[in-house]
Amino acid sequence: MSPVTASSTLQVRVQATTYEAQHILGFELVPLSPATDLPSFTAGAHIDVQLPGGLLRSYSLLNDPKESHRYCIGVNLDAHSRGGSRHMHEQLRTGAMLSISAPRNLFEMDESSPFNVFIAGGIGITPLLSMMARSQALGTPWRLHYAARTRQHAGFLDRLAAYQGQPGAEVQLNFDQEPGGRMLDLNSVIAALPQGAHVYACGPQPLLAAYGQATASLPPARVHREYFAAQEEAATGGSYTVTLARSQRTLQIQPGQTLLDGLIAIGAEPTFSCQQGICGTCEVKVLEGTPDHRDMVLTEAEQAANDRMMVCCSGAKSVRLVLDL
Repeated sequence: MSPVTASSTLQVRVQATTYEAQHILGFELVPLSPATDLPSFTAGAHIDVQLPGGLLRSYSLLNDPKESHRYCIGVNLDAHSRGGSRHMHEQLRTGAMLSISAPRNLFEMDESSPFNVFIAGGIGITPLLSMMARSQALGTPWRLHYAARTRQHAGFLDRLAAYQGQPGAEVQLNFDQEPGGRMLDLNSVIAALPQGAHVYACGPQPLLAAYGQATASLPPARVHREYFAAQEEAATGGSYTVTLARSQRTLQIQPGQTLLDGLIAIGAEPTFSCQQGICGTCEVKVLEGTPDHRDMVLTEAEQAANDRMMVCCSGAKSVRLVLDL
C-alpha cells in the first residue's frame, strides 16, 4: 500500500450533520469502508475539502487526535462566502461522498508546555478543541477563553461542558453582546499566564490583532496563532517575470495581476484553496529572486529565508522569480 502524504486524496462520507450554533454546522466524516482507518492527525491540523466548481476549502479538525474512525469539522456560514461555506450549509447532505486531503498541520501544539492557554473567537474554537483533547490526554493543565457575541453564536458548547469538573481543565466563556457582557480583556488574560505557559489563539482579525499586542513581550516560541483571514491585500504590483524551472516557461506578471492569476492564465498553477495566504496549500519553492511575502503561514524567519512562498497572495520584490514549477 502506498503511504499517505499531505497531497493524497481521500474519499469520505458525511456520516452526520449537526447544528452547533447560529450559522455554524458540524460535519462528521468517515471512511467509505467501516473497516478502514483514516490517516492520523495531530492537534491543530486541518484538511482540504474539494467542492463543486473546483473550490478547495480548508477546515480544522476538531475531534480528539486519538480517533482514527472519523474526522469532525465545523463550518461557519460566511456572509461573504465565495461558494464554499454556502455549499456546505445549503447543499451538503448526510450520506454524500467528499474528496478531501490528508491532514496537515500549520498550527502545531508544543507538547512540552507545562500549561496551555487557549483563546478562541467564534469559529476559531475549532482547532483548539483538538488541542484541549490532546492536553487532557497528556495530563497538561489548560484554560480556555472563548469569546462570541452571544451564547447562540458560540459553537460546540456541549463539548466544552463535558470538561466541567475534569482535573486540569478550565473553560471561561465571554459573550460580549449579552446583558452585562464586555469584550474579552486580552491584556488581563496574558498577564495571568502561568509560569512557562504556551498560548494559542484563533479567531477574527480584530481579536488576533489585540492578541499580537498583548503578547508582544512574550518569547515568540510560546505564542501561537492561526488566521482565518488575511491581514493585508495580495501583491498586485506586477512588473516582474516568473520563470518556471520544471516546465521552462516564462511569464510576465502585469500590474493589477496576482502571481496566481498569471499562473492560472497559462495553466501552471499549483493546488490552491483560500487565496488569502492563510492555509499553506499553494506553497511553492523559490529557486531565485526575492518574494514579496503577504502570507500568514510562514514565520518571519521562514519568510526571510526566501526559499518558498505562497503564490496565491505573495508577489516579487525582485524583477525576476524562478519557481520550482
